[in-house]
Amino acid sequence: MLISLVSFKLPRSVVRVLLPLVLLIAITSLIVVHSGEDVRENLSDFLKQLDAAKHFSSKVPYVLEKGNVKFTFLNLKGKKGSPEDILKQNNARYKEVMAQEIKEPKDFDIESIRPPTDLDSYQHANATIISLVRNNEAAKIGSAIKSFESKFNSKFKYPYMFLNDEPFTERFKERIKKYTDAPMTFVQVPAEVWKKPDFVDEARENEAMDRLEKLNVAYAKKASYHHMCRFYSGKFYNLPELQKYKYYWRLEPSVKFFTDVNYDVFKYLEGTGKIYGFTINLYDIDESIETLFPETLAFLNQDDNYKYVSENGAFQWITENQQNPKKARVANGYSTCHFWSNFEIADMDFYRGEAYTNWFNYLDSTGKFFYERWGDAPVHSLGLALFADRRKIHWFRDIGYHHTPYVHCPNTPTTRGCTVGEFSDHNSDYDQNCMATWIDYEAGDLSSVY
Repeated sequence: MLISLVSFKLPRSVVRVLLPLVLLIAITSLIVVHSGEDVRENLSDFLKQLDAAKHFSSKVPYVLEKGNVKFTFLNLKGKKGSPEDILKQNNARYKEVMAQEIKEPKDFDIESIRPPTDLDSYQHANATIISLVRNNEAAKIGSAIKSFESKFNSKFKYPYMFLNDEPFTERFKERIKKYTDAPMTFVQVPAEVWKKPDFVDEARENEAMDRLEKLNVAYAKKASYHHMCRFYSGKFYNLPELQKYKYYWRLEPSVKFFTDVNYDVFKYLEGTGKIYGFTINLYDIDESIETLFPETLAFLNQDDNYKYVSENGAFQWITENQQNPKKARVANGYSTCHFWSNFEIADMDFYRGEAYTNWFNYLDSTGKFFYERWGDAPVHSLGLALFADRRKIHWFRDIGYHHTPYVHCPNTPTTRGCTVGEFSDHNSDYDQNCMATWIDYEAGDLSSVY
């Protein structure tokens, strides 16, 4: 009971008042219930628990006060040892979970969202499939569509929306139409949405990119990559063509799917009230996001912006510092853990909300999508971890997925084409896997969902 009390994040003044009362009640109960036992021994054990509870109550993973927002990692699982030791523990945890046979989510009536027998009369969720793709990637996006259709969309016929900062060619359009008969739209992203803001200092940008290139940061000098990251971080969901939609599933060229999805994932999110779904989460390149977390804290400590933070956020996941402590150090307190956003099924109204919008606008004003190499994956992930209830973030354990070089291969009856529990094409990148931290600290009771 005492542990439950102090776990509620009550104000410390309240805890100080309640603890003596709880102690008195517990001691009285102890004497009554164990009148035939050695009360002193039981009382000693209880006092040890009380001491531990007091210690926990004085350590919470965050401070949410005006001008004083802070987050810290609490090693509540008691993991000890070197980063190599932690990695072994986390790998074992990940493999243990991935070895479990699962089926479909059981926290919703899946039978009510099965593929329709009559597609023409099916009431779709307000959703679309989006893909940012270039004209020369027709074959690569075509292979992704082929896999995606066979596993999911041939059963539901959700519309596709293809995005490009340049006009799509007729050749591209005709080639894509051969892969699916689902509705599709081709949208050119307006230059004013895609282009670099005028206030970005090109001399400073060039100097910063030279530094990142020397640090071997991927795509450091690829201008289109910086544009893409900024676009997916805070622009795409406000395109006029996307404004009418609530949900999206992001599809990238050359990806593969390994499991049959025999239920409407959009209606699953809608029915459960969840806002974001992922399959893989990773550590990022720390040098690419050195000041993303400090700038985020600067925003939260302005005015009353602390009010945007959800008290049930995924704070441990974004502050973990045991498996890759160097990353957390370089990224100034951010673990760099992020949902790998080339797969995401999400509610765009979260991004359109006041908290995310104001935060993104602040980030954008720093110019650091260009002075650093902030990716859309860590931006989405930090936004979700801070502003969303973590219970509304869903790990699609049942959807097998591959985007070079990482894999999510679940143990399901329909899994084909991958090795269960496999994480990387190279089978040597497990130190980049953040999944054990999510499982241990943020996922809650896994068995209640799968």
